[in-house]
Amino acid sequence: MKITLNKACAVRDHWSLSASGTFNEGVHLVSGDVGSGKSTLAVMIAGLFPLSGGRIDRDEIKSMVLSPQFPELLVTGITIAEECASWGIAYEEILEALGLKRKREESPHSLSRGELKRLHLACVLAKDSDLLMFDEPFSSLDCQEKTSFCSRIGKKVHGITVIFTHERNILPRVDRIWEIIDGILIDCGRPPDAFSNWHHIPPAIKRLTELGSRPENISLDDLREAACRIHG
Repeated sequence: MKITLNKACAVRDHWSLSASGTFNEGVHLVSGDVGSGKSTLAVMIAGLFPLSGGRIDRDEIKSMVLSPQFPELLVTGITIAEECASWGIAYEEILEALGLKRKREESPHSLSRGELKRLHLACVLAKDSDLLMFDEPFSSLDCQEKTSFCSRIGKKVHGITVIFTHERNILPRVDRIWEIIDGILIDCGRPPDAFSNWHHIPPAIKRLTELGSRPENISLDDLREAACRIHG
């Protein structure tokens, strides 16, 4: 399965976004500044935003989920239990793991933003979808929860996962890095060779590379391993 963008573009007033490239199976990171067009590209790929030109082909994609930055936009259940059930998953273990089992009859909107984000991400990751897209999944999460999310992403073995974010500190291992610069989607390549082409390279990776110990990938484990080579 794959997603092919062939000069897919969106134009609004004096702003535009143009994207070409192929997203194959694996985990992809799309980085870029706030307002660069990451969210727009996500809804374009999902087929929720009309293209101004070009095309997007979704080969062998039978199921997809787009996780928005603000999870309250997708709440449909009156209770937390009903919200989980709406995803069509076995959710008892999820509520137990999140410490929300006693709140199962409460409204999802009674949760804090961080709790609701954690619940939403757990439900999304419980689905075995061909295409998973996360728009700023790290927002509202503390460092521990960001690390936990990265760990769960690292265990995915099926389909295409695309993470759209400006997070630069805690990230999962990825198969390919992309970025949006001046309204153009740029394919930086596969780590670690992609680092030399990546304008939004995290400071820690840049510094380790300068010290002669380039990480193999972008996760915290990869950064720790590279740092140990310096001090070992």
